[in-house]
Amino acid sequence: MSKSVGANNRLLEDPDIVARVRTDPRAFMEDLRTPAILDEVQNTPEILAYVRTRIDAAPRRAGQWILTGSQDAALMRGVTESLAGRAAVFQLLPLSTQETDRVSLLRGGFPEVLARPAAAAVWFRSYVQTYLERDVRAVSAIRDLATFRRFVALLASRCGRVLNRTDLAAPLGVSVPTVSQWLSIMEVTAQIILVPPFFENFGKRLVKSPKLYFVDSGLACHLLGVESEQELSRSPFLGALFEGFVASEILKHQIGAGRPRQLYYFRDQQGLEVDFVVPAGHRRLVLVQAKASRTVMPQMGIPLDRLAAAVQRYQITRFLLYRPREESARLSALRPGVQAGDIGQLLALLSP
Repeated sequence: MSKSVGANNRLLEDPDIVARVRTDPRAFMEDLRTPAILDEVQNTPEILAYVRTRIDAAPRRAGQWILTGSQDAALMRGVTESLAGRAAVFQLLPLSTQETDRVSLLRGGFPEVLARPAAAAVWFRSYVQTYLERDVRAVSAIRDLATFRRFVALLASRCGRVLNRTDLAAPLGVSVPTVSQWLSIMEVTAQIILVPPFFENFGKRLVKSPKLYFVDSGLACHLLGVESEQELSRSPFLGALFEGFVASEILKHQIGAGRPRQLYYFRDQQGLEVDFVVPAGHRRLVLVQAKASRTVMPQMGIPLDRLAAAVQRYQITRFLLYRPREESARLSALRPGVQAGDIGQLLALLSP
């Protein structure tokens, strides 16, 4: 970072800076030279109107203001109200396998956890607490945080399943509309992924509810009490956690490439299921089956063949993803037309 940018980096969490902004925002802005970075800008939403004035004064000078915040809902509310049509919005999810090889199924991608894996349990406990106290309250006036916390833990046990709101509401003693509201909060605050079903004119009945995953597999492991690789390998949730890890990596790849988030699954009521259907350009689909096993068998690719035969209007690529022990397994042919490999090879396949 250049010296000029560093000198104009303001953390709007510092009490002295926040007080100055609220007391005399015009003077604060006049002291800033661009390009400037305003961090945690959701704490002082009143400053966005002054940023808009500076932008409008020199509309051809793009990229002069970088506004960041850790509370996505509060930040987006301010941007929508004050900077509509003037801002490009980027969502930063936890780190991906393409950014660092420290990202793993057990630890996930939060930088603090990757930097200090020995303290992962303490960090995740603190994260859940601050998430409940700060981010959730910023989105909705939830009174019963204890029940909401139980809801978060219950969601972790439903990873990889088709969403059933009644099934979630019953053990918590809350209504289905309340569960729907809480799911929206979890999605808005980038804690969960709801993967919708892929529809085509198949002439058969399809499952229409989304599948549920956590954005960060490390957080999901923590909520399930999985603290080590040994516990993970024995966990009944291993397959679902791996599916969620793959879903998150695909979305991070799409966001990082500046492409729309497009991820689906397929399941019909006759038993055919494919974990992920990923659009990859004009009339091209990548069908992905995610297996947490260390080895793969040819029969694992049969669902991919069956779905490919039903969507002949598309150019189909079939990929079976597994967890080889080698850090960089060779891409192999599992069966005619079906490739098998690791997450890195899948993401390379999804690149334009």
